[in-house]
Amino acid sequence: MAFRVTVAPSKVVLQNLLVCVILFYTIYYASLCVFCLILKVYDLDILAPFDFKMNPSWLNTNYKVLLISTELIYFVCGLLFVLVVQEWLWDYAISVTIVHVAVTSTVMLEFPLTSHWWAALGIVIISVLCCR
Repeated sequence: MAFRVTVAPSKVVLQNLLVCVILFYTIYYASLCVFCLILKVYDLDILAPFDFKMNPSWLNTNYKVLLISTELIYFVCGLLFVLVVQEWLWDYAISVTIVHVAVTSTVMLEFPLTSHWWAALGIVIISVLCCR
């Protein structure tokens, strides 16, 4: 009984990663728009998915929109990544998260060191890894 692992060519892997990143940010912005309308937040800017400096308070509706969108996006993307990659979901989920951290650092011009941001990101990535 031999254990065989097939490795996709790098072009296919990069193409799948690009599709996953595009899906991630498209659905992220769509969920931000929906939750902004639901919670009546009209002053959230285009850089909202990268804002790790926001005050973490349940009284701050902008924070609630970002937190709910982040939690929801990983759940939805976990389901959609299965359609794109069909296996090795954890690899793509972690890769998209690394891309998101890199883009966040680039946009905000500093590395995110806030514990609430990492806690939210950690919870969702662990949920994707455990549930798939």
